[in-house]
Amino acid sequence: MTEQKVAVVTGASSGIGAATARRLAAEGFEVVLTARRTDRIEALAKEIGGRAHTLDVTDRAAVDAFAAEVGRVDVLVNNAGGAIGAETVEHGDPADWRAMYEVNVLGVLHVTQALLPALRATGDGTVLVLSSTAALAAYEGGGGYVAAKHAAHTIAATLRLELCGEPIRVIEIAPGMVKSEGFAITRFRGDEDKAAAVYAGVAEPLTSEDVADTVAWAVTRPAHVNIDLLVVRPRAQAANHKVHRG
Repeated sequence: MTEQKVAVVTGASSGIGAATARRLAAEGFEVVLTARRTDRIEALAKEIGGRAHTLDVTDRAAVDAFAAEVGRVDVLVNNAGGAIGAETVEHGDPADWRAMYEVNVLGVLHVTQALLPALRATGDGTVLVLSSTAALAAYEGGGGYVAAKHAAHTIAATLRLELCGEPIRVIEIAPGMVKSEGFAITRFRGDEDKAAAVYAGVAEPLTSEDVADTVAWAVTRPAHVNIDLLVVRPRAQAANHKVHRG
């Protein structure tokens, strides 16, 4: 009997992470959900038959402890991340930039480094980095987030080169405009009006489920097929700066 494959999803308490956990469970994976909000991941783990582990990906000691006890890992979805603020480079708060770098970049580094031995041991591992179209093009007011996501993109690209010849795929999914739970609210520090304005007039921005669908498709390709980089946007968005609003 084939052993059930295991997928670890970081930032699984809401939004894209929660949707991805649900979708991978539906694909037959045992999902290990990690996030800082224990109540949320425990409830979701119960719903999908997964395992919950409270984890702050910026805490290396905690990440190492998690890696020591998680056991088998076939797929790692580095989803934990987020944006803080929309100030210009001139007026950005270095503390916000540091916080974004810690979770979007060092968080990916910590968890990937810690779980690579387990991924390698399966003989068919997958590391997936959820970046953003901000990883590929700059836009005004996005400096700190753009810089962090460019770094995450570079981690994925470099890791793919370094693991060439090993049984580990490295996939990057770069979503555009996604109306996911909490992302814009966090970016605008709880200002619901500013958060709503991001999506104003856009009939159908992507949903968390759309991105989860893309993640599931990419990680379930045959082992020899690597989706290096997949950019997914709503039809209304032709580029970061080009959005049709009705």
